[in-house]
Amino acid sequence: MSSSNPIRILLVDDHFVVRSGLAILLAQQDDFEVVGEADDAEQALKHYRKFRPDVTLMDVRMPGAGGIEALRNIRAEFPEARVVMLTTYDLDEEVFLALDAGAVGYLIKSVRHAELFAAVRQVHAGQRCVPKALEARLAAVPRSRLSPREVETLDLLARGFSNREIGSALQVTERTAKAHVQAILLKLEAADRAEAVDAAYKRGLLRVEGN
Repeated sequence: MSSSNPIRILLVDDHFVVRSGLAILLAQQDDFEVVGEADDAEQALKHYRKFRPDVTLMDVRMPGAGGIEALRNIRAEFPEARVVMLTTYDLDEEVFLALDAGAVGYLIKSVRHAELFAAVRQVHAGQRCVPKALEARLAAVPRSRLSPREVETLDLLARGFSNREIGSALQVTERTAKAHVQAILLKLEAADRAEAVDAAYKRGLLRVEGN
């Protein structure tokens, strides 16, 4: 790719020094251009709307909503968004949550520079980027399980709550609630809400009150 048509990158991290370091590092590559920087989930969505980057590098752990919540919000509005999560940790639950929320990559911050550059180019080309060791661990764990927040959402679905009511109950946006519902339908292989609730009772994810 020529420098006249660079990969446009958005950086999201609450640590200024980390963002600045990444920006300087990425600027060394002729085919990269950092178009924006954000330090929290709300700013991440605003900057995504403004810059429409090709690739977003996002910290998983940030004060407030956090990176995974920011990812859900971005993907709910821009399903085509290509977001790579960066973290100091490689906790399985966080990886599952990130990938379930639509991340196309997950990298530890200690990653070598060459691997980071390759990851940006890889996801821009339409591929996923997860370290091989992490992929092996993920492959050994069933992906159909629901996250704790999705189980909460499922319980509210069973009570007949709308997306707006679910968002209010969980103190998240209606858009985020909709993303949780969509994830549940996908994992339970259900065509609609009623089928998802029925499947949940059959699988023991929900229990009839009194039992």
